[in-house]
Amino acid sequence: MLMKIQYNAPVVLTFAFICTFLVALQGMGINLMPLFSVSGTMDVTNPLDFFRLFSHVLGHGDWGHLLNNLTFILLLGPILEEKYGSSGLLMMMFITAFVTGVLNIFFFSSGLLGASGIVFMMILLSSIVNLQRGRIPLTFVLVVVLFLGKEFISMFQNNNISEFAHIIGGICGAVFGFNFRRRPTY
Repeated sequence: MLMKIQYNAPVVLTFAFICTFLVALQGMGINLMPLFSVSGTMDVTNPLDFFRLFSHVLGHGDWGHLLNNLTFILLLGPILEEKYGSSGLLMMMFITAFVTGVLNIFFFSSGLLGASGIVFMMILLSSIVNLQRGRIPLTFVLVVVLFLGKEFISMFQNNNISEFAHIIGGICGAVFGFNFRRRPTY
């Protein structure tokens, strides 16, 4: 029996392919990262600055950065896309990108680049996909302690990682998980 490859998670796969394409272009000397990163300031008269509030999740510094993020996105994303639907997951990704971008501008003078906020949104969201009314899953509590606790501790290290975006992405995932209903199954 011949099996066909299925484009099973269109939002996740398209996101992954766009990110990969941008890093490949960067490797060929075509640097589009200024279009795919949020700077520490925003000019409200510049439409590109509004675009960057969403597009920064597509840009990555290098292959290692991209592969670290895609590992989680390709693992968790299809499960979440199945559970919440393509449009639901896309909306959550847009909201997470916007919130992390805006808050970065308000609180930091440094730039923001990459899908780490999306990754942490997916990590926290996946820990509560089987949420039942009146109950908080222990897996959610443990993920918050392990993943976000590590980010709070790492915030005080001098590195090029935006732990703040990780934390905000995780908070977005938790809010989505507790407030958005799963896609109805028929």
